Amino acid sequence: MKIIDEAELNKQPYDNHNDYISRTEDKRESDELQEFGLTLLKYSKKELLQLDLEERLYDCLIALMSIKQKTEAYRRQLQLLGKIMRQIDIDELKRSLTRLRTRTNNQSVQEQRVEKMQQQLLSEGDQAIQHLVEQHSNLDRQKLRQLVRKSNKEIASGKESKAAKELFKYLQCEAL
Repeated sequence: MKIIDEAELNKQPYDNHNDYISRTEDKRESDELQEFGLTLLKYSKKELLQLDLEERLYDCLIALMSIKQKTEAYRRQLQLLGKIMRQIDIDELKRSLTRLRTRTNNQSVQEQRVEKMQQQLLSEGDQAIQHLVEQHSNLDRQKLRQLVRKSNKEIASGKESKAAKELFKYLQCEAL
């Protein structure tokens, strides 16, 4: 008869495995992935399409957007989101999110530049138009003058300026 000491008796089958993940760790990881999935809800449908998500993940996110929070259906959909997130490559998704944020930041910087040009044109008039046409030879001086004149007239009368919007679009297309 072999005598077994207490340490060997209490030994668990997973004690020697380095790759063993406890249920607590697994749940914690699932919760983190679920939270990351919830951050994707901040983005619009158009931006989610640009991320090139798997169809199941995209459908799950769209469904989550339409379900009221604090309902049982929302909780179940969140669990499905966590399950889907565990099956996809998170690193690739994070890289595409970073690219989307960078692209969005670049667009907002360009829009701010165009808006600044527009304000300068509206406040300074012909002198600013001349300077802008010298910088960007593809701009039409006559069209710029017409849009600036029309915008200033509409702003002076207190209306919402359609011409200012048109000027912004023209500058955005031609000056950048």
